[in-house]
This record gives sequence, C-alpha cells and structure tokens, in this order.
Amino acid sequence: MGSISNGGSSREVQQEAGTINNNKLAPQTGEGRKDEQQLDAGAQFVLKSRGSWIHCGYHLTTSIVAPALLSLPFAFASLGWIAGVLSLVVGALVTFYSYNLLSLVLEHNAQLGRRHLRFRDMANHILGPKWGKYYVGPIQFLVCYGAVVGCTLLGGQCMKAIYLISRPDGNMKLYEFVIIFGGLMLILAQIPSFHSLRYINLVSLILCLAYSTCATAGSIHIGNSSKGKERDYSLSSNSETRIFGIFNALAIIATTFGNGIIPEIQATLAPPVKGKMFKGLCVCYAVVTVTFFSVAITGYWAFGNNAEGQILSNFLDDGKYLVPKWFILMTNLFTVLQLSAVAVVYLQPTNEVLERTFADARRGEFSARNVVPRVISRSLSVVIATTIAAMLPFFGDINAVIGAFGFMPLDFVLPAVFFNVTFKPSKRSLVFWLNTTIAVVFSVLAVIAAVAAVRQISLDAKTFKLFANV
Repeated sequence: MGSISNGGSSREVQQEAGTINNNKLAPQTGEGRKDEQQLDAGAQFVLKSRGSWIHCGYHLTTSIVAPALLSLPFAFASLGWIAGVLSLVVGALVTFYSYNLLSLVLEHNAQLGRRHLRFRDMANHILGPKWGKYYVGPIQFLVCYGAVVGCTLLGGQCMKAIYLISRPDGNMKLYEFVIIFGGLMLILAQIPSFHSLRYINLVSLILCLAYSTCATAGSIHIGNSSKGKERDYSLSSNSETRIFGIFNALAIIATTFGNGIIPEIQATLAPPVKGKMFKGLCVCYAVVTVTFFSVAITGYWAFGNNAEGQILSNFLDDGKYLVPKWFILMTNLFTVLQLSAVAVVYLQPTNEVLERTFADARRGEFSARNVVPRVISRSLSVVIATTIAAMLPFFGDINAVIGAFGFMPLDFVLPAVFFNVTFKPSKRSLVFWLNTTIAVVFSVLAVIAAVAAVRQISLDAKTFKLFANV
C-alpha cells in the first residue's frame, strides 16, 4: 500500500517545496483554471497548514478511534468468531489502503501546484463540479454533523451513567445531561482552527487507549469469574434475523473505521506534504490495532451473543455491578472526555463552511469583524446539534442510515475511483482491479447496510419518543 508511486518527479517535488505557499495559493477550482488567488476564509482560518506528520497522526486517531469501537463485540455477536475477526482484519486493511490512496492523490495534485484542502475540492477537480457540489459536499456535511449529534447523545448517556452510579435514585433526565455535554462543546467549538486541536487530540489518543484498556480489563475480569450470564456463541436460528444481523454488523464495523475528513486532515500539514500522511496513518493504525481488536475479542469472549450495543452496559447485570463502581465511573469519564474531542474534530468541516460564509479573509483572524460572527455561528451550530441529540435519543438508528450512505462511499468507494481516474493504472494491473473490486463491493454493501438500517428503524419506531429518558 505504501509502495504505490504517485508519479511525481523530483522537479515536481522541488516545485511543491519552492512555490506552494499555503497563504497565497488556493485550492484548485473544479475547472482547474485558477492557480493563484487568495485563500477563502474557511481555508485560511480553519484549515491552516502548519502541522507535522505526528500532529496528523493525532487528528487521524481521534477521528477513527472513537467510542463507537465499544460496539464491536455486539457486531461479533451477529457474525461469530471467524467472520467477526476476518471482517475486522479486512476493515483495517481496506481502510488503511483506501486512506493511503486518497493521500497519494492529494500529494500528486499538490506537486502539480493545486493543493486540495477539502474533499469537495478533490471531487470538483477529479470528477467535475457537480460531484463536489451535489454529492460529496452534502454527504460529507451530513456524515460529519451526524457524528457531532451522535457524540453529543452518547456523551449525555455516559454522563447519565456516571450520575446513576453516584445517585441510583436520581431523577435527572437524559436530555439534561445532553445539554450539559452540549455546554462543554459550546466552549470547545470556539477553538479557531483544526491545527489548534493537535494537543487536545494527543490527549484524546491517550484517553481512547485508557477506556479501551478498561473495557478489555473489565471483560477479562468478568469472563474469568462466575459473574454475568452464561456465555453462548451460537448465532440466531431465525434466517431473516441472522441475515439482517450480519449486514448490520458489517455496517457497524465499516463505519467504526470511518473517517470522511482525510483531505481536511491532510490540509493541516505544512508543505511539502509528501510522505507525511502515510506516517500519520501508521501512528493511527497502531492505535486502531491495539484498541479495536482487544475490545472486540475480549468483549465477545466474555459475553458471547449477550454483548450489548455498548459493551460497558454489560458491566451491569440486572442492577448488579460486575466490576467495582469506581471502575465503571472512571471508564465512562474517559469516554466522555474523548467524545468531546471527537465531536469537535467532526465540527471542523461545518466550521470551515461557516467561516467561508461569514468571515472576511481580508481582515485579521481575530479581528472583531471575524470573531463575532465566528462565535455566533459556531455556537448556533452546537445548539442545533445539542437540540437534535436531546430530542431524538434514538438518533443512533438514524445515524446508521447516514453512515451507510456516507462513510462507505467517502472512505471505501471514492478513494479507489479518485486513484484510478488520476493515475490511470493499466487495466491489466493488479492495482486497477483491486481498486475496482473495492469500489464495487462496498457500493453494494452500502446499499444493503442502508436497507438493514431502515429495517431497524421500522422495528424500533414504536419505542421512539421525543426527549425520551433512555
């Protein structure tokens, strides 16, 4: 994967190092006619290019290694041991490969003097303006903003779990904790640029290792004791339930590896960008390997097909704590803190659009002209996300549909298409057919996963209730 050449000559590399100044060159337009112009405010203020490869690794880790990984044992419950482990391995290999393809395309264009800072810029240039404007841009916005809403809801649920440990008879509602988490997000959303999040995302990396270690240790402890329900690894005997369960599980695994903002993360790198993203991906996938596999395998081993949608829920059985209370409290605290970092990362595409719309690139980033609309627009964005999360505690079902139509095309299909269109590998080459196979297979899987998600919504619809205290 790392050995695929992007075709750039040494002269082109020198051109990138010598002539691409991120403060003077704008992303190439869809028609590719303007090579030099002032960056718009979104690119200039939110996507400023000052980071190193290790900072890129922090951003990638936060965007991929999120509390959604705590659902992996639940996915294994529908797949069984062999299919579960195989799906996880394939998911890791294909996403690493796809993200590297996307990075190589971005590097190639940067060497030619047209550095793309946004996903829609890539689509505009490679596939045409309509693809960026009517497909990639809207899909990416839905996926990222949906992730913000989902993180806000999960953050509220974890805060409620902490509250009930301290006060089992407490009467605070879920939406109140969602609002509290939204208040934290209101502060973090004002951090000016993606690059400014680098140290927050370093802490996020440490936190994801911490709660994954806790989830793994708790599962091993319960599995080695006589606590909890008897383990059963058999799959459902109902063929319809089993088939839809398999597709739902595959969707969970695929979207857990989801990112959707690779170009925006690569945009934070200081030029020249060649080779830096690959190093960042190596950092990220070292953490992915440790966390995803440990949580998935130990969680499924400890609880079998009784694994809950969020493995920490298995640490409580019929009101009885299977691990010490302080252990659950600590794990949930780590999760809440990392969720805030994940949410603010996925806010960046929205922040970029807001900045481009309301800010003036000719004025200073911290001038009153730009600070006031920035605070107002970002605050309103967080308030809307928090309101949706509080109103729709079943948003996870809706997010599954968004993920199927969003994460899979953005992370599996488009990278392969972009690479083949940009580098035009021979139709007799392994790379061409590998990329084509990935694009076709995951296009089909995206449609099937969306159908399975819609089915789940119909099954759960009778329990849906606005501002429900779940």
